[in-house]
Amino acid sequence: MNGKIIAGFLVLSGAVAGIAMYWLQVYAFYEDAAFVPGQEITLTLIESGQPEAILAEDVTGIDADSSPIRFRACFRTPLTQAMLTETYKIYDKPEPLTAPGWFDCFDAAAIGEALEKGEAIAFMGQENIHPGVDRVVAVFPDGRAFAWHQLNAASE
Repeated sequence: MNGKIIAGFLVLSGAVAGIAMYWLQVYAFYEDAAFVPGQEITLTLIESGQPEAILAEDVTGIDADSSPIRFRACFRTPLTQAMLTETYKIYDKPEPLTAPGWFDCFDAAAIGEALEKGEAIAFMGQENIHPGVDRVVAVFPDGRAFAWHQLNAASE
């Protein structure tokens, strides 16, 4: 009888720990990202190398203090890809990172596929927004745009 109680306790403890780890990874540390003056969506100018706020509408985003690469954002911009490519730095190796399933406006696989096909263009949002981490912004021809943080070459 004691063996069944101990086994039951171990199984229950494992299940509770698994559920807790899942919740901590997917839900716990995320919060709405703030897009107030000084924390807008920016792109890095070709000429000066400085980030500049761009026109962004319907901005929604998530972030977490627990990791510098948890930032994701979805928005629309009235700026055309042609104007953006003449003014802002292109990002060489964009790799959109997956977002939690509940943040459904950000589809990393679709964004990555569009970048590979040349349908979307990735820009340097801000270099070293955290040490070793860049903010990357991908813009589609219809004005849809997505931002995420990505490890840069300095962190490799």
